[in-house]
This record gives sequence, structure tokens and C-alpha cells, in this order.
Amino acid sequence: MPQLPAPDYPAEVRARLEADAEEVIARYPDSRSALLPLLHLVQSEEGHVTRTGVRFCAEVLGLTTAEVTAVATFYTMYRRKPSGDYQVGVCTNTLCAVMGGDAIFEALQRHLGVGNGETTEDGKITLEHIECNAACDYAPVVMVNWEFFDNQTVDSAQRMVDDLRAGRTVEPTRGAPLCTFKETARILAGFPDARPGAVEASGSAGPASLVGLRLAKGEAAPGRVVSPRSADFPPDEQASGRVAEEGE
Repeated sequence: MPQLPAPDYPAEVRARLEADAEEVIARYPDSRSALLPLLHLVQSEEGHVTRTGVRFCAEVLGLTTAEVTAVATFYTMYRRKPSGDYQVGVCTNTLCAVMGGDAIFEALQRHLGVGNGETTEDGKITLEHIECNAACDYAPVVMVNWEFFDNQTVDSAQRMVDDLRAGRTVEPTRGAPLCTFKETARILAGFPDARPGAVEASGSAGPASLVGLRLAKGEAAPGRVVSPRSADFPPDEQASGRVAEEGE
């Protein structure tokens, strides 16, 4: 059956979103370039991109709802159904998978009682597998609302989701403090993160990601290949990486 036209936002919500949209659109020489941040804006209102949100974006940008829907359904960061306060994404791409990502994802499905893309009954957690978190040197990696949780294990991932559901403070391995998915969506729409210290905490790539750059700049001595289980060298030297491969 054909769907009826999407309802509009309540008048006060519409007025607030129009003011925000005007600010976003003013950043771009062509208004349609503002579509991606505007989709984040409407997602921050309801936690996912609703038909009403699609209608709003189309109207303020002079696009058709089909054009907006084509973009909203292309990018996985835009949710198409209600989701939790915390989007927990487990990397299951090759390196993270073999380092434990598959085991973490399977354990969290059992622990939370949900499948991929599903949300816990309390509305706190939406679990999904992600193809790559672009942090292979910290595998296996889990992201919560796009903040990094590096070098995870089954136990640490389960503790983390339990803490989130219980309302306890959870600190990412690196990056800004966590906020809800709606708050994250508004930040991604381009509005300032007003939380004290949040911007300063955002930082950049972790040390492991920058080793190659430091070597290229001559800021670090080249690493040496070691024999990790050689009986000829004491364990402390093996662990420290001071022992060169035999024959060097």
C-alpha cells in the first residue's frame, strides 16, 4: 500500500530545526551540499532519520524526498529505525576478526540478547558489526557512538556494555568523553560540543598509528626483528625487543 505523506514536526520543533538548518546551510555555497549535516541534525531529534526528517530536509533544501532518501539510505551512519542511546559497533573485518572481534561480537549478542542492528529492551544499546573502524593497530576495536575502545576482549566489552546500561561512567581508550547518540548526531551536524574539556580530549591518532610517520621523519630508531620464543635469550630481552634476529 502506498504510504501517506509524512507528518510534519510540531510547530515548536519545526521552528527550532529551521533555525539550526539555516545556520548549517549558510556554510555552503550550494545549499544541497548541506544535506549530510542536515541528516545528522534530524537524526539528533529522534535518534534516527524518520520520514518526517526526510521531508524536512527536502523542503528546506528544495530537493525531492526521493533525493534525500537516496542519500540517507546510502550511508550507514544514518539510522533508519529507532536505536539505542549507545551504538556499539564491533569491528569484524579481517584483522580485528582474527584478533578476537568475531568472538566479541558473538559474545555480546548472547550477553545482550540481541542480533546485529537490534536494540536492547531498555533502549540503551544497539549492537552492530562494522566492517572497519580504521584502527587496525589496536585490534580488536569496538566503537561506542564513534569513540574508540581499543584492544578489547570479550570480558572488557561485556563490562563496558554493562556499565553503559547501568548508567556508570565509561571512558573511551582515546578521544572525547561519551555522550548519547542523539548528542553525537548534533555534534556531527557541525554544532559545538559545549561539554567542558571535550574538544581538548578529542586528540588525534594514537601512538601506535604514528610509528611509521615518526620513522619517516627520522624521529625514532628503526625497530629490530626479534625471535619471540628463542631459547638463546632471556625472557626480559625477548619482551623488550632488544634482541636482534639471529644472523643480524
